[in-house]
Amino acid sequence: MSPSLRVTVWNEFRHEKKNPDVAALYPSGIHEAVAAPLRALPGTQVRTAWLDQPEHGLGGDTLEQTDVLLWWGHGAHAEVSDAVVERVKQRVLAGMGLIVLHSGHYSKIFKALMGTTCSLKWRVATDKERLWNVAPAHPITQGIGDHFEIPAEEMYGEPFGIPDPDELIFISWFSGGEVFRSGATWRRGHGKIFYFRPGHETFPAYHQAEVQRVIANATLWARPTVNIPDVCPNAPALEILPAA
Repeated sequence: MSPSLRVTVWNEFRHEKKNPDVAALYPSGIHEAVAAPLRALPGTQVRTAWLDQPEHGLGGDTLEQTDVLLWWGHGAHAEVSDAVVERVKQRVLAGMGLIVLHSGHYSKIFKALMGTTCSLKWRVATDKERLWNVAPAHPITQGIGDHFEIPAEEMYGEPFGIPDPDELIFISWFSGGEVFRSGATWRRGHGKIFYFRPGHETFPAYHQAEVQRVIANATLWARPTVNIPDVCPNAPALEILPAA
């Protein structure tokens, strides 16, 4: 029986190889930490891909066989092929879901789909992050409650250079005083996009149950309902038209 939901988790997979502290937190890579809880979703097939694979692991028919793509990037945004970014963009416009995690806010694909700078303030310290659920009826927030806390995380602060979200899902407060729109959705073409802020590589956010729950909920929410590639067809008339 074929899976009802096909998921690909993409990661640069560089920090884990260069920084022992990151390797200790994510010995199999951030992509596997994100992918593992998703494999528990019934009827879901999860694969992983990373930057240094041929075509960044997204060549061949991988994207055509992906319903929802999750993207984590940080230090190597510029190394992602423009051709791959364009293929991902076209798949989102056709209906594929896209979940952009943490510093993926500055990825080529997110900026291409947002059409804005996607810039923000940041600080790597030991800020506590409190994420407030401002959309308690939304499928992405089911099982979360009115807020949850991450004991230590990188700070992201406003202004965040994104277009106004279709839906604002989470707002974060940091113990240093900043606030941030840390969960938001958009529709682009036929595809659904969710940005979710937590996940700096030197902190264990992806091992936290609430973070895993949000990502799982978002993956189910982002699943496509159509696949309509942009082909700009010439359409015959449905009625008899007078001669030109």
